[in-house]
Amino acid sequence: MKNNHHSKKGVLGGKGFYAAVLCCAAIIGVSGYVAYKETADKLEEQLTPRTTTVTRREWTYEDFTDANSDKDDVPRETTTAATTTAPVTEAKPVIAETVIPVETKPEPYAYPLANEIVNEYSKGELVKSKTLNCWKTHDGVDIQAELGEQVKSMTTGKVLEVYEDALWGVCVVIDHGNGVEGHYRSLAKNVNVKPDQKVSAGTVIGAVGNTAECEIAEVTHLHFGVRKNGEWIDPIAFIRENMV
Repeated sequence: MKNNHHSKKGVLGGKGFYAAVLCCAAIIGVSGYVAYKETADKLEEQLTPRTTTVTRREWTYEDFTDANSDKDDVPRETTTAATTTAPVTEAKPVIAETVIPVETKPEPYAYPLANEIVNEYSKGELVKSKTLNCWKTHDGVDIQAELGEQVKSMTTGKVLEVYEDALWGVCVVIDHGNGVEGHYRSLAKNVNVKPDQKVSAGTVIGAVGNTAECEIAEVTHLHFGVRKNGEWIDPIAFIRENMV
């Protein structure tokens, strides 16, 4: 009896197992069919051609009408292009400018008086003054002359000063340019020029006087000196160097 009981239980256990297997297979089959159906429907939808409505235009003779025909409303193609001819400019020859050098003539020079020199320029050396009875430099030249004899400007320039000095009497100072000043001393009181007046070589600036108290013991003369850049120089040598 004991063995039969165990045999029935094993048979029942086997039937239940097969039933479960069949149930799972049925579920898998249904699921597969559903998936297959959905995939087949999508594939059929993609492969089915869609119908698209296309409007087709029927061409007529008017579409091929020549653009150069006699129709008034059809624009004609211009066959001849308008040309613009630019004016021809004649090239002018290049003429080089010729610069003509301007010849610069040196300014003329003249002696204030063409007379004898009684006392020369001392070149910085001390000489004895007859009037003052002392040794001193003689920074110009004394040109002998008669009273009233005309005194001339040695070259072009502008009058800087006209004054009367206690020792040198009536004096005229002329700026002759390039740092050169002409000093004309012991003149008569009535002079012919005034400050800022322009003069030329040979312009009469005054007359010989006897007004220089520091040289009153000498013969009547013109005391004439030249300064260049503030230094006294030999006036006669300077005129000779610049004479034309």
